[in-house]
Amino acid sequence: MATETGEITIVCNHCDRDIPAPNIDLHRVHCARNLEKCKICGDMVPKKHAEEHFSNTHAPVPCLMCKETIDREVFNSHTEEICPKRMVTCEFCEFPLPALDLPEHQEVCGNRTELCYQCNSYVRLRETYNHETKCPGSVLNNVESSRRVPRAAEGDGNGRRRRDNGVSNKRLFFTIAITGIAVLIGSLFFQRKPEGS
Repeated sequence: MATETGEITIVCNHCDRDIPAPNIDLHRVHCARNLEKCKICGDMVPKKHAEEHFSNTHAPVPCLMCKETIDREVFNSHTEEICPKRMVTCEFCEFPLPALDLPEHQEVCGNRTELCYQCNSYVRLRETYNHETKCPGSVLNNVESSRRVPRAAEGDGNGRRRRDNGVSNKRLFFTIAITGIAVLIGSLFFQRKPEGS
């Protein structure tokens, strides 16, 4: 075979590379003595580094989470998608836990309830999406929304209106924060002793 420069090359039967014809004899001796073809990937590797090549490139790797030995080619997919001890997040509470424990956790967590402020009823977390699309108190699903008062704003039967929990909680936290700051400033002010005493 000839190259672009017109130089004649011969394929080495050991490494399958094109070698210039004048160098082929010397190359074959050196190649056969020093290099070997990896049985797995086919790369030519120096004989003295063959074991190192295998252990760094092809040897199975122990998973640090589940202690199982995994082929290196699928190690990343194992640790990210398959390993039963990989960390995943609960879709309801966003708590991180091992994948092995997720189904049992979500069974319990998804059965927790939260108050729907549209219709003032408690809804399981696992049913939240379906409830939001069919909620009788939702403006989107309520044909008579302009005439109807949401139950959250109705009186409690004693002529008093119920407070919106979100607003009252914010007021409570604000009051606690202001009180805490006032106490802190007061304690710093009254801790100072007169220098003359």
